[in-house]
Amino acid sequence: TSSGINAEWPLRPGDKISLRVMTLTPSISSVETKEGVAVTCSGVAQVCVMKEPQMLEFAAEQFVGKSQAQLEEIILQTIEGHFRAILGTMTVEEIYSDREGFATNVRAIAGPDVSKMGIRIISFVIQNITDNVDYLKSLGVKRAAEVKRDAEIGVANSAAISGSKTAEAERERMESKYACDALIAENKRSYELKQAEFSQEVNMKKAEAELAYELQAAKEQQSIKDEKMQIEVVERRKQIDIEEQEVLRREKELYCQKRAPAEAESQKVGILAEAQKFKTLAVAGADAASMKAIGSAEAFQIEALGKAEAQKMSQKAAAYNQYGDAAIMSLILESLPKIAAEVASPMNKIDDIVMVSGNDGSMSSEVTRLLAELPPSVQALTGLDITKALEQIPGVKRA
Repeated sequence: TSSGINAEWPLRPGDKISLRVMTLTPSISSVETKEGVAVTCSGVAQVCVMKEPQMLEFAAEQFVGKSQAQLEEIILQTIEGHFRAILGTMTVEEIYSDREGFATNVRAIAGPDVSKMGIRIISFVIQNITDNVDYLKSLGVKRAAEVKRDAEIGVANSAAISGSKTAEAERERMESKYACDALIAENKRSYELKQAEFSQEVNMKKAEAELAYELQAAKEQQSIKDEKMQIEVVERRKQIDIEEQEVLRREKELYCQKRAPAEAESQKVGILAEAQKFKTLAVAGADAASMKAIGSAEAFQIEALGKAEAQKMSQKAAAYNQYGDAAIMSLILESLPKIAAEVASPMNKIDDIVMVSGNDGSMSSEVTRLLAELPPSVQALTGLDITKALEQIPGVKRA
């Protein structure tokens, strides 16, 4: 049983003793003190059964077969007995002024006695002290009066001592004051000198600071101007960039709105022109091929006709050579109707012919003149000189 709480020491079957801490409230009434003043006193005690084997045997011998209430009552009566005995050896003043000493005495005297029963007093304190004759109250009044008297005596002694001390202190104060005034004056003079020096130095520093401030301000203003100028330059560059971008945008817009459609139209026209050109070239090529074929056919026809005509002419020439003048005359005679037809063809559109003669106006003379002009006309139209051809015919004489 090492805990001491809710522990039990077995003795015989059915016998046990508690090792728990027990709280007791010893109280005694109307007990006369050393001076014969009856007082009533109460306290609180914490006790327990000691766990040492020998102490447990003592406790078992004393309390075996007893209930917990009987155990606590035995211990309480023992403590109250010593409590009462100790009160009879002390005065009220000792009990009231030294409660801790009183409780210590109770523990010191009652402890060995209860330990013989295997009980230990853990703690004991005085709770309350009263009396029926207001002794404690009077004691308090007396003590209060003594304290008040001692206080007044102390005040008077303090006042006397204070008077002398005050005079001494006043003298020392005045000496200190004069010394302090002199020191203050000296310090004031030094202070003023130092203040003047400080003021001069401060003014110089202030002037330097103001000058430096103005210089720095001028530098800052110049720096600000430079920055503003740089900002303006940057803004101008940005504006130029924006304007350039705007120009590019307008160009693209114009390109999209005007140039691109124009180029598309131009490309369309070009494509159509190329197509037309190709078509024209194709048609021209086809026409050229057709004309070439037609020309070749016509050339072949002309060549054939020419060959036939040449053959015919060759045959005629051979016949002319064979028949001589008779053939030539025959050729001329064959050509005269054609010549007459060609000459007379414009006259088909003439309704009336009026012949005007400058001579005698006879019809015969006009016919003769026309016939005389016929050979030059035939020569001019055919290249054949009829007169020479007729002269070469045998039997024909020139008139």
